[in-house]
Amino acid sequence: MMQNLVLRGIEQYNKYRYPEAEARLVGINNDVIVVEFRGPFRYTCGVVDWIEDLKYELEDLGLRVTLIKIEQRDDSLIGYFKIEK
Repeated sequence: MMQNLVLRGIEQYNKYRYPEAEARLVGINNDVIVVEFRGPFRYTCGVVDWIEDLKYELEDLGLRVTLIKIEQRDDSLIGYFKIEK
């Protein structure tokens, strides 16, 4: 159920932000959702806004989350979202 909500949120995110940004679920570990973000958005200002936009897609589906960390990888960014109870 949780994974299905997250995947629907990512689908909506990609629908409106691709090709500038594309999200992919890496995994859900306990109460943390891990998502990889790729695309040229990484070279613009407001990078956090691009990643935080996924939060709003998830909230529209009834899943409350908080962006807690962003890590940079070679060609992507990894966002960590804590699921709020």
